[in-house]
Amino acid sequence: MKDWSNKRYWIVGASEGLGQALAQKMSDAGASLILTARNEARLNEIASSLPNATEVLPLDITDLNAVRKSAKILKNVDGFVFLAGAYWPMPAQHWDIGKLTCMINVNLIGALHTLDVILPIFMKKNSGHLVFTGSLAGYRGLPSALGYGSSKAAIANLSETLRYDLKDTAIKVQLINPGFIKTRLTDKNNFKMPQIMSPEAAATKMFSNMNKNNFSSSFPAPFSWLFRVSKILPDSIYFKLF
Repeated sequence: MKDWSNKRYWIVGASEGLGQALAQKMSDAGASLILTARNEARLNEIASSLPNATEVLPLDITDLNAVRKSAKILKNVDGFVFLAGAYWPMPAQHWDIGKLTCMINVNLIGALHTLDVILPIFMKKNSGHLVFTGSLAGYRGLPSALGYGSSKAAIANLSETLRYDLKDTAIKVQLINPGFIKTRLTDKNNFKMPQIMSPEAAATKMFSNMNKNNFSSSFPAPFSWLFRVSKILPDSIYFKLF
């Protein structure tokens, strides 16, 4: 495990669930943090509970101008973790353009807006760590996953492209794909969620992967194996299976 004691990370989506649990894990390891979400009161509550230096940067990441105004605060950041997410289960029969747009704006456009600030900082100093939270739902299309699955597939593609483009720099890019995590988002589901994890267990797994040099990781096993194999299944078999 690397030394986190002199590292400063920006966590986007830190007010609930996996983001909050990962902030605890990273602070316990010695990292100083900048926490971002919309709920400033909640961020302050979390920051006051962490053992290491923690700043609060409340933002609506769908507002590019607001994000850009934070650039000065972020100039000495060593790493960036994107965890922000919006989700509603939605089959095509229950199409809701408002919810679909919200999922794309938060899950994908929010990632682009925050990258607009942090990537130039990392490029200028030729160092940094970019961590994107994808999902097993991003591997292939799934029932009732309109909006969410599309946004996570886009995050996977974005991460892979950044990995290619930055391969000759000292900027590390990682994509981490969790399965079901017990949060206010998955509480909206009315179906059985195999191998659902607590935020703390998922944060432990995610942080472990952040300490490694591999680009992509998916969990939990063996549930994640099904999605990885699905990439090579013929369409006829895939659609019957899922």
